[in-house]
Amino acid sequence: MAITYKKIASVTVGSGGAVSIEFTSIPQTYTDLILHLSTRLNVADNSMNFTINGNTGSINSFRYLAGSGSAASSSSRTNSNIYDSIISNRSSWTASTFANETIYIPNYTSSNNKSMSHDGVAENNATAAWMQMTAIQIADTNAITSLKVFYSASADIVQYSTATLYGILKA
Repeated sequence: MAITYKKIASVTVGSGGAVSIEFTSIPQTYTDLILHLSTRLNVADNSMNFTINGNTGSINSFRYLAGSGSAASSSSRTNSNIYDSIISNRSSWTASTFANETIYIPNYTSSNNKSMSHDGVAENNATAAWMQMTAIQIADTNAITSLKVFYSASADIVQYSTATLYGILKA
């Protein structure tokens, strides 16, 4: 089975930062989506938010496994307003370093609930860093036409952060 990746769109945050990174009008011609992120925040937090189709209702359940460099943790949550465990580099961590992560979304056009997997690492070049893997289910049966990554209402995603969305076509 041949698998073809095709870049749908890419965003690089410009001077002054950004409130969010959003992909809209996602074509419905692929079987799966992959979102690659390289981000840094200008705040002392390392959790970012993620929504599909603008839906911020109680639709999620997820389980994650994480490590901080000195300890491991895991947690489950259901009925969250939004999936809020995308990791990023904090402003207080090593200068000019960015977190890297991948969100894989199979069958994004189906009329079934959406499952996703997420893995990422935030780099600190110190004793406290963060690595996380997450399994996600979103109770939304609509085809995914938009994705949004954000922290809050201000321009907290710093310049040079990037997001690239790929479509996967299985032949």
